Amino acid sequence: MARHRKGQAISGWVCLDKPEGLGSTQAVGRVRRAFNARKAGHAGTLDPLATGVLPIALGEATKTVPFLMDADKTYRFTVAWGISTASFDRDGAVTATSSARPDPDLVAKALTAFVGEIEQIPPDFSAVKVNGARAYDLARQGSPLDLAPRKVIIHAARLTGGDRDYAEIEVECGKGTYIRSLVRDLAVALDACAHVSALRRARVGAFTEERAVGLEFIERMCDTGAPLEALLPVETPLDDIPAVAVTTEDAFRLTQGRSIVLLPRQVETLRAALSASRTVSALNGGRIVALCEMRAGRLNPTRVFHTS
Repeated sequence: MARHRKGQAISGWVCLDKPEGLGSTQAVGRVRRAFNARKAGHAGTLDPLATGVLPIALGEATKTVPFLMDADKTYRFTVAWGISTASFDRDGAVTATSSARPDPDLVAKALTAFVGEIEQIPPDFSAVKVNGARAYDLARQGSPLDLAPRKVIIHAARLTGGDRDYAEIEVECGKGTYIRSLVRDLAVALDACAHVSALRRARVGAFTEERAVGLEFIERMCDTGAPLEALLPVETPLDDIPAVAVTTEDAFRLTQGRSIVLLPRQVETLRAALSASRTVSALNGGRIVALCEMRAGRLNPTRVFHTS
């Protein structure tokens, strides 16, 4: 006999405004408990120090998490000059100090060197795996690390404010970018010491600050029996994927794992819009039915959704 899974079969996305001091896993746990959801996950870890947008998937929305992992992100952060730390944030042990306080014009100029595709070495205190172990675990044990550089893309980096001791910066970047590494390398370029004293994520793909809600709001909505007010649709991360409307009969076929035949005009429209991934989302009544691949004028389901 199949074991009954605890919780409700609720599906959708929560655009959480994560508070400082709470880890991503803890945040997911609180949201899942508030909704009494059977299944939950998140897209893009935020350190406890950081605040801001943490997309959390419930139920069937967890099937769309991979499409958000590659999304562009926006960060706003504060660089504190004069002190470098082991983790390159304010929670780390002090490793060096300096009286150097870079002029804002020099900071703005130095940032331009980091725009584009660059190589970046992850910080030792990161989730990168080294021989099966997390780098931050090895760093805490005092093990010497020699992490390999990785290519990342920074679309824009601009100085937005600050004073003698601080610089406020906004960055738009691709996946895998470490803000702490950026600050480390910026400090080296300016012959200064620095660390991240505050960090906020303002956007992950289609999930923005304007859509973000706090934990207290979510818990209040759930307590009063209005949880759907805090939910975004399952298909929210799929804005950049071509979509096609299908009939109820074809929707049923797709959910059964069977392919469907497209009309010639649908094929032409999708061919013009498809990227190299060839992924198409099939919708019925505005709700996602399946993610599919188009081949030879047919949609072949690769992932199906069972939403009410």
